[in-house]
Amino acid sequence: MTNGRGKSDSVIVAEKPTNKAGQPAAEPVERRAGAEGNAAQQSTRRAQDRESVSRALDRIRRVASQRKKEKFTALLHHINAKHLEAAFFELKENAAPGVDGLTWRAYEEDLDSNIADLHLRLYTGAYRALPSRRVYIPKPDGRQRPLAVAALEDKIVQRATIGVLNAIYEEDFLGFSYGFRPKRGQHDALDALVVGITTKKVNFILDADIRSYFDSVNQAWLTRFLKHRINDPRIIRLIQKWLKAGILEAGVVTTSETGTGQGSVVSPLLANVYLHYVFDLWAERWRRREASGDMILVRYADDIIVGFQYENDARRFWDAMRERLAEYSLSLHPDKTRLIEFGRFAAAQRARRGLGKPETFRFLGFTFICVPDQEAS
Repeated sequence: MTNGRGKSDSVIVAEKPTNKAGQPAAEPVERRAGAEGNAAQQSTRRAQDRESVSRALDRIRRVASQRKKEKFTALLHHINAKHLEAAFFELKENAAPGVDGLTWRAYEEDLDSNIADLHLRLYTGAYRALPSRRVYIPKPDGRQRPLAVAALEDKIVQRATIGVLNAIYEEDFLGFSYGFRPKRGQHDALDALVVGITTKKVNFILDADIRSYFDSVNQAWLTRFLKHRINDPRIIRLIQKWLKAGILEAGVVTTSETGTGQGSVVSPLLANVYLHYVFDLWAERWRRREASGDMILVRYADDIIVGFQYENDARRFWDAMRERLAEYSLSLHPDKTRLIEFGRFAAAQRARRGLGKPETFRFLGFTFICVPDQEAS
């Protein structure tokens, strides 16, 4: 590329997606196969139910947008039978069952009765969250990745609750947060990072890795953060039930005071809420008040990339970030967090100092490299 002044810049290239790229932590959405018999009537009813749910969520969204300090005191009634049924149809039909052994197909056979019963238990306080079942899936490097598979009804209630909470938090979350949010994905985060590096005066990249993030979230702090916006004790109790339900493995249920239940439907949203208060608001304030040069931020769940114009800013931010995370039971991985010289002018600047090519970094399965124009063409 040319910088408009006749001088050649470096081109930022992202390449080599890994096997993990594109795999969501939350359960993906699939369309339901057509029902037999009165399929058209059922389809019409489901469409009407979705529209009713959508209107209710729009009302919550408007209040959240207009009243940034509003605490919502009555939310459980939005998780009604229509919303629970809509949440059921958003689940993946062939997903592995939880500890109850209940499958999507089996639950659908008597769906109206099952949803009515679930709704009644939810409102009378009789609903109980079951432990998640521990399973392991292979990783590309040969190791095993542990996952927690929730029971079907827990998935239904969690997905319906997420719909309500998203209507609130999508009005609060900052623009540089991309992970597991509606209408945002990995490619949006990658595009934002490339645009930031190529349009701002970025000369250094802080590639930050939070150690064991989903297992390290302090549940007491998470509850306090939720109460900034959610003042309905029934919703708070629901979330606490899921956090305390534990993991069943080899016949033993294990509970913990930390973690968001990685692999559960609700885990990504809770993780975003936690980092919104611990990192996002703090980092945005630091950029406004402390940075002496340009600074860019991109976060996808616990993957964080921060770009700086000046190395001094980068090192001060790194130190401050380490202290900030420690206050909330989090830490940076010492071997995976690093500061590198990187940007449009990094190759030329390093060449003038007699240094080698700029280092690369990885983000969301892609490797970012600096190459001169003639190498990219």
